[in-house]
Amino acid sequence: MDKEQLQEIYLKSDYYWGKEPNELVNKVLEFIPDSQITNRKLVDLGAGGGRDSVFFALRGFNVLAVDIAPAGLEKAVKLAKENDTIIETMGADINDIVLPKMFDVVYSIGTLQYIRPENRKRQFENIKNNTENGGINVMCTFVEHPDVEIAPDWGKNEYLYESEELQSCYYKDWELLYSNEFIFDCKSSNIPHQHAVRTIIARKPSNLGRLGK
Repeated sequence: MDKEQLQEIYLKSDYYWGKEPNELVNKVLEFIPDSQITNRKLVDLGAGGGRDSVFFALRGFNVLAVDIAPAGLEKAVKLAKENDTIIETMGADINDIVLPKMFDVVYSIGTLQYIRPENRKRQFENIKNNTENGGINVMCTFVEHPDVEIAPDWGKNEYLYESEELQSCYYKDWELLYSNEFIFDCKSSNIPHQHAVRTIIARKPSNLGRLGK
């Protein structure tokens, strides 16, 4: 989907992806003790309507929700208010975003496919450079799979990853805490279909500085 389609989705009165967080948020918390959460900085790349951003804010993170669609960020702020919490927001395209500060957690689900292949190396280096030493990146993206056809609502601006591209190309110098690939059923655009997804959680070594420095 392009920016206009996403904007149209979020302009609707309901929350397209719902208000309950994705189950991946609980996996993230397995690697961050509750005692270490307060005031930790987390950025949610592709926050959409804010369901995961709000979950993390309620747990004590300082959250920056990033999305290309202004209407999505408005929904995210509204959802935060409904839950008596606060998030910051930032409008940006995943293809050229430069993170404004260092983060303890960089979290992205359902957005990395919008990074054009020629931009991936640069954008992942930016993400990693702006992760604190010892911090984690939580990346979930759509991947190629021989048993899964291209989704009917797949856009011309979306690009699949190879099955192990995240860990083999972009995070081979980090500690891989978790990796999982699975296929799930989806009804986005009211058309039943499937997606193959790869999720990784990687930790930046505490002795690793900025790439190229």
